[in-house]
Order: sequence, then C-alpha cells, then structure tokens
Amino acid sequence: MTADLLRRAREWLLQDPDPETRTELSELIERRDLAALRERFDRKLEFGTAGLRGELGAGPNRMNRVTVMRAAAGLARVLGEGRHVVIGYDARHKSDVFARDTAAVLTGAGLHASLLPCPLPTPVLAFAVLHLGADAGVTVTASHNPPRDNGYKVYWGDGSQIVPPIDRDISEAIDAVGRVDRLPLDGPGTLTELSEDIVDDYIDAITRLPLGDARDLRVAYTPLHGVGGATLTDAFLRAGFQSPMAVEEQRNPDPDFPTVAFPNPEEPGAMDLAAALAARIGADLVLANDPDADRCAVGVPLRDGSVRMLTGDEVGGLLAEHVITHTSGDRMVATTIVSSTLLSKIARAHGVRYGETLTGFKWIIKAGPGLVFCYEEAIGYSVGHTVGHTADSATGPGTGPGAMLPVRDKDGIGTALTVAAIAAATKRDGRTLLDLLDDQARRYGLHATSQLSVRVEDVSLIADAMARLRATPPTSLGGRTVERADDLSKGESGLPPTDGLRYALSGDARVVVRPSGTEPKLKCYLEVVIPVTADVAAARARAVRDLDALESDVSAALGL
Repeated sequence: MTADLLRRAREWLLQDPDPETRTELSELIERRDLAALRERFDRKLEFGTAGLRGELGAGPNRMNRVTVMRAAAGLARVLGEGRHVVIGYDARHKSDVFARDTAAVLTGAGLHASLLPCPLPTPVLAFAVLHLGADAGVTVTASHNPPRDNGYKVYWGDGSQIVPPIDRDISEAIDAVGRVDRLPLDGPGTLTELSEDIVDDYIDAITRLPLGDARDLRVAYTPLHGVGGATLTDAFLRAGFQSPMAVEEQRNPDPDFPTVAFPNPEEPGAMDLAAALAARIGADLVLANDPDADRCAVGVPLRDGSVRMLTGDEVGGLLAEHVITHTSGDRMVATTIVSSTLLSKIARAHGVRYGETLTGFKWIIKAGPGLVFCYEEAIGYSVGHTVGHTADSATGPGTGPGAMLPVRDKDGIGTALTVAAIAAATKRDGRTLLDLLDDQARRYGLHATSQLSVRVEDVSLIADAMARLRATPPTSLGGRTVERADDLSKGESGLPPTDGLRYALSGDARVVVRPSGTEPKLKCYLEVVIPVTADVAAARARAVRDLDALESDVSAALGL
C-alpha cells in the first residue's frame, strides 16, 4: 500500500507544472510523510453542482493547477469544439493562474475563451455569460472560505450555475482526462482578453434596477479584502449616490484576509471595523460584500454607536416588497426551503406568484417565469425589473425565464444599490430600515429566524447525526410539538431529493437540518412566527426566547 501511494504521488509530480506544489510534494515524498500523502491522494475533490472547492496544495484532494486543468479539460469535452466560455477570477492565491490555465486548456481543445480583464466580482462573470451569449462560464473563487482555499465554479449558457445532469457529465469527463502535461495547449481555439467595457455594461444593467429617486445617504462599506470595492463604488456614483466610505484596512484585495478570522460578513467580528467606521462618520447604512461580492450584508447604525445587522431573511423581505411595488405584470418571487416563510405571505398579499426551491441559487433562479426577485437566507439576492420598463440590453440576449434579472445568480453589488435606494427613501421620510421591518411584522406577523451551524473536522460526524435524526425523530423542540417531519431525501413537495430534514412545529414554527454543500458544517435553520398587535418590541423579545429554546433542543438532538 505504501509503495502504491508513493507511486501515485510520483506520477502526479511528473505532470505538475507548478514549482510551488512540486516542491511541496517532493518534500513529502522525500520525508515519506505517509499520513500527509494519504490525505492528499486517497481522496479527490469531487466536481458537483458547486464545482470544486478545497484547500490549496498538491494532489487530487487539493486545489492546484493539475486539478484545475483536468476540470477545464472535462468541461471542454462536454461542450465540444467551437463553443465559447467566459472566464473570471477573484484575488485569492492562484486565482489568476488557474484562470489562465483554464483558458489555455480550452483554447487548446478548440474552444473560444474570453478572459475578464482583472479580478472582478462573481456577478460580473455571471452577467457576462448571458450578455455575451456564451455557452458557459467559469469563475475561480472560494467565495467566503478561509484564505487557504480556492474553488472553481461553472455556469451554463443561461447565465446560471450548472445543475444535474450537467455536473455529472462534466465529472465523468474529468475522470477520463489523462495526464495534464499531455493536453494540447496550442490548439485551434482563440483567446480574447476582455476590456473594462464588460464592467461598464454590468454597471449599466444594475443601475437600471428600480432604485427610485432618493439619493441622500451616507454609507459605511467594507469589501472584506475582496474584489467588490471598485465595482460597487463605480456603481453607486453612476446611480447618483455619494461614494460609500470604505473601511481603509479592508479596502484593497488581500488573499490573506488579515483583519478577519473568516472573510464572511456573517461571522462574529467580521463587521467590527465597519461598525466603528459607521460610528465615526455618522453613517445611515452599513453594507458589506463577501470577498467575491456575490453576497451583501446590511446593517443599521443605532444611536448608541452600535450597528444592528439584519438577517438575510429580513433583508429578503424588505427587498421583495420594494421590488414588487416597483414592478408590474405577471411576476414571481422565490426563495428556498430553508429561508423564512415570510416571502410566501408577502407574495400572497401582493398577488404575485411564489416559488420555493432547494437550497442554492442554481435552483432558485429556475423557479419559474416572470422572476423579478429571489433570495437565499445566506445573504444572497438577485434583484430584477419589469421587462419593457428598462432597456432590454440590460439583460443581454437572454429571453428565457430569467430575462427580468440582469444577473441570474447572487449579486452583491446590485443588491447593495437597491438596499441603498430603499434606505435613502426611508431616510427622506424620517425613518430607517428598522421601521420598515416593524411595519412588516405588524402586517404579516413577526417572522424571526436564526441558524445553528456546527463545524466539524471529521465529516463522517455529519452523516452520523443525520442518520440518528432519521432513526429517532424528535417529538418536541423548544417546547413545541413536532407536528410533521419531512425527510427531504425522499423528494418532498415535488422537490428533487436532497439530504435534509424539515420539522413543522406547533405555533407556526419550523426547523430544517441539512449538511452544508460547500463547508464541513451541519446547518440548522430555525423560524418562529409571533403574532403582533401593537408592541413589536415585546414580540421581538419573545421571539429571542423562543429561538434560544429551539436552538438548545436542536443542539441536544444533533449530539455533536
């Protein structure tokens, strides 16, 4: 077994074009570090609907140039010669190298590759695929993962992330790829290096969203060392807002993310510098993007100098009502099975169609025709408009179900613009976003949500916990009776099967448990609905107590 492991490592070494990972692997072989070699070679990164994502390093269980070139070769085989692929990348370690390797493999296989001009937000790539009429797109990013990670995400010609069976087709094609040092890199394909015009086109598209006419707003902003800062600033200025004040320590891209433990605006401490900046400048609003700027976090400064961060569901509810009231015709709004049930009530009240899908924008974006707004609770949103009310060129050549959406994926820049527009209009009326949340609580009941997320080192613990819950379902949680338990692996409510469990509780509460698709986490989504008469503050206090009780019981049921 040791001999076979060393043989596989040496074979990998022979094809690796990267001097850094060759040195790393050579040293492991020389030291006969069998534990490290097994960790890299006894498993491989699996290509799925989220593409590839993992730690940088040598071997098939790491993100590296060999892994990326194999992925590009698999994509090329599925697409075939002559097809057009747009390639984007963020500012993480090796992202630019992986993007150029992808372009070389694709053009070597006879495809046409268009490379974005510099590290840019993921929504620019998603927009470009549709806008340029490409057959597919690739972006090199690990989004909000730790600094040691990188990833590889594939989009199809409709501008949205791939779904089955395309992911399986690409995965099988990757498995059939031989040594990457034998791939043709000087084939008949062509490479176009795109100019900044593609960014201008994207900004033109999102500044045509329903933004109203209020513009008096002071914004504190952080891109969290990512690539969103320049594009967001340009978009705000073009839309007529003043330039957001950015956190200086986090303004520029830095792949080491030195000021945060995790480059995720939802993580504890990640927004501390932005909150301090908001207090210094007297900001009306706090905004943040994650490092690839496909997500947007929103906070409201309080009088005591602190910032009240809104949940993803709270922002989703505000955006939904804004978009619905600023669009017309036969429309749909959509979210996922783990997001708040509030959106369904907003849709019903306004007479628009409502869609509910599996977790992930690859599913949400396909909810149905007339989609003008969709979101997931993990602060990801796509905002649209009524076709015909804006220039059709804003959506590119796409005329399908998502033609109302400039970006058929999460768009942290377009979302930030729209939230700023809502906040500016609210400020003009002498109110804040928190007042709008209270208004919604009075109209629809207070829908309070929270999340329990358990990170593990041993991913088998997640499968064990799910198996225990299936074998012995809880009968009560947080003092509420479990009225119904749905095993989502059986394809409940007409949805495709997925590894998840959903519990409907007495008093209109709900719990959903599922493994994360991108991180070694088990995620639990909690919701309680509290009727509101006049005292919203009392309802919020009760919701906090109810959610705490739910979290305690769910945590005990997981046994982790």
